[in-house]
Amino acid sequence: MNVTLQLILFLFSVILGGLLVEFLKKSASIKLLLSFSGGFLLTIIFTHILPESYAQIEYTGFFILVGFFLQLVLEYFSKGAEHGHTHVHNNVASHFPIAIFLSLSVHAFIEAIPLNHGLHHHHHDHGLNDLYWGVFIHKIPVAIALKTILDASGVSKRNSWIYLIIFGLTAPLGLIFGEVVMANFEVSLSWLLATAIGMFFHVSTTIIFESSEGHKINILKLLSILAGFGVGIAIG
Repeated sequence: MNVTLQLILFLFSVILGGLLVEFLKKSASIKLLLSFSGGFLLTIIFTHILPESYAQIEYTGFFILVGFFLQLVLEYFSKGAEHGHTHVHNNVASHFPIAIFLSLSVHAFIEAIPLNHGLHHHHHDHGLNDLYWGVFIHKIPVAIALKTILDASGVSKRNSWIYLIIFGLTAPLGLIFGEVVMANFEVSLSWLLATAIGMFFHVSTTIIFESSEGHKINILKLLSILAGFGVGIAIG
């Protein structure tokens, strides 16, 4: 997949998330999409990306822990928007949520940097292709959460779309940055891929664990998670 197509698809996923907010509002189908995203991400981590990462670099586990901790720090500012939480109340909705916007943008930039980093020791790079589609799908519910937060924070509809597009460009910028680093500095990005795995692992497990309400798993959410598992396995 060429870089230009990847850039277009990333931007499309964010725009699609914003359109879903406009048309579906707080529809339960948004939560089902989020559950599917969590199941899909977790599957590609365990079946494709994690084994190849351990095969490529030393101290993979260390970098995964770094990514996990980094995601904890980012979520302190984003209030969990990476996994669909909005945490915006009507009585405190009168300012631009800059901390949330910046933390989501940093997350999107970092996770996209290693996506085109080929694992050449294998005869294919299915793992990274799977990771790309995992990020693509995950971007939709994240965009939904961000658009919802922007709308509820008193940002005008026009400006909320501008900020959403800016957010949509952060992942493509990460892709370009990764390409430039690999092309000009001969630097391996395997360690950054492992860091991204830690971030994805935190997000995906949080989505799945929070899919239960009152310690009872909603059957539709369970089926959505299982569908994510199935698609993640099938594309391997």
